[in-house]
Amino acid sequence: MTSRVRARLPRLIALASLAIAPWLGGSALAQAWPAKPVRIVFPYSAGGPVDVLLRALAMRMSETMGQQFIVENRPGANEIISAEAVARAAPDGYTLLFASDAVFSLNPHLYSKLPYDANKDFAPIARVINAYLMLVGRTDLPPKDLKELFAYIKANNGKVSYGSVGLGSVNHLSMSWLANQQGLEMIHVPFKGVGPMVQEIAANRLDLAFAVVGGALPFLKANQVKAYAVSAPARMAVIPNVPTFTELGYPALNASFYFALAAPAGTSPEIVSSAAAEAGKIVTQTEFREKYVDTLGFVPVAETPAQFAEFLKRDRENAAQRVRVSGAKLD
Repeated sequence: MTSRVRARLPRLIALASLAIAPWLGGSALAQAWPAKPVRIVFPYSAGGPVDVLLRALAMRMSETMGQQFIVENRPGANEIISAEAVARAAPDGYTLLFASDAVFSLNPHLYSKLPYDANKDFAPIARVINAYLMLVGRTDLPPKDLKELFAYIKANNGKVSYGSVGLGSVNHLSMSWLANQQGLEMIHVPFKGVGPMVQEIAANRLDLAFAVVGGALPFLKANQVKAYAVSAPARMAVIPNVPTFTELGYPALNASFYFALAAPAGTSPEIVSSAAAEAGKIVTQTEFREKYVDTLGFVPVAETPAQFAEFLKRDRENAAQRVRVSGAKLD
């Protein structure tokens, strides 16, 4: 080999690589991901606790992956607007969705028609956080524990009120499921948000509600509400004195939700796996977890796309049962 050929060899190899890249499919292209800014579509307004967490996650991913990860807030229609936008986006790894179980499991049972197919239009990436609900009541409610509470509701059949953030919401579905399991009849009172709902309990005008831990925690610390149980698999560090439903003998209750990342169907598996690994690594870091996860009553999740896909099978079956028991329809 002449010196002239040796000098030109690196350039010839580079040109050859460019020439065959299209024939290598997604793998070659995915190796360079991300090569430009990535948009994460979020179905809620800016400023809420999950939005704050997502923006912190996006900032860390920008730092570790060398390109900007930009949060785009597209609220409305029970997360359907955001879901449709991502479902129709190019499957190139530059448009992702950060949504709750409403998109992936609940909406298909709450609506007779959707502009997206939850099973076919998304490539599951990973759950990022789980959020567990706490059953709280007004401070002057007579029952001291969960067993006494169920007896009290049965003794006051159809008179005890409970709140939710709307028909088909996780609060509503969870209480409907609990009532069905325990043979309880209560009055459903919908609100426009967790804050107003818990404030009514604190004012002793509403009896009970399932509330996300972070939303009810300030009221609990101020002794404005009482807590009966939390739906987490184990006691939570932010509420160590609140027992779980499981330890009280009620393991079948599912009163939780999650937020997860997904991409348009057809997105390269390499890109999907890379996003899952990076998000899981960040959200479970001690510093990040203490600042953005634990304090809000969330639990971080680090899983592979395959694990998330397997979880979704079970979650969708569970969602079908909960919606059917509640009788909720949002058409």
